[in-house]
Amino acid sequence: MRRRGAVLTATIGAAIVVVDQVTKALVRADLAPLGRSVPVIGDALQLTFVRNLGASFGMMPGYRPLFIAVSFCVLIAIGAFVVRRRPERPWVVVALGLVAGGALGNLIDRVTSGWVTDFIRIPFDFPVFNVADSAVVVGVAMLIWWLLFGPASAEPVPSAVPSSPGDPAATPSDASEVR
Repeated sequence: MRRRGAVLTATIGAAIVVVDQVTKALVRADLAPLGRSVPVIGDALQLTFVRNLGASFGMMPGYRPLFIAVSFCVLIAIGAFVVRRRPERPWVVVALGLVAGGALGNLIDRVTSGWVTDFIRIPFDFPVFNVADSAVVVGVAMLIWWLLFGPASAEPVPSAVPSSPGDPAATPSDASEVR
């Protein structure tokens, strides 16, 4: 039963990778040449083929080895957390799956082609992004929300105060424990 969280995290991550890689392949095939835009919802949403040499939303171009290393570290950290802590809270499981899937989706692009395919353009000069970027941002936002406002912040902390000497729970049951 405790494996359900790990399986769900992996399933969500895998689904994000599949959707991300399929949409990127479609964009590379159908929106060539580079920079071509197709309106989806007028000016509110367009598909535009962009090669991103930076991090999410095009930040810090030219640091490919760093981004590959960070992606590996993020994936290892999420994997270790899921294996050791076995999260079951749906909010946390979904958030970890989104971050892992997004990190892996962009990592695949960086390793195989040296750049990331971005294609979602919204107005207000917002950088072009992709499904993986969206998953990472939403997943991290969910984790921050959980850390700040999740049930753990409302749960009482167990008391570290020892019980009184007359309390039967405080009396050792074995004489060898008395020093």
